[in-house]
Amino acid sequence: MTDQFDRAQQLEEMQREIALKKHRTFQAVSRLYCEDCDAPIPEKRRQMIQGVTRCVACQQRFEMQQRNFRK
Repeated sequence: MTDQFDRAQQLEEMQREIALKKHRTFQAVSRLYCEDCDAPIPEKRRQMIQGVTRCVACQQRFEMQQRNFRK
């Protein structure tokens, strides 16, 4: 029985590591244009926030929606 739990734990850990690697890879590349409104993302914003995908206005809107969704 212990072997099954050990294997399950190893599998879970491996899957977590794979997910984290994918997430880190995705975050490394910033978009040139906002994924919501297609407006250009200023270069300074792209340099300051690695992996940015939205302009400031769309990011604020997205974060407000996320906060309201969690309530």
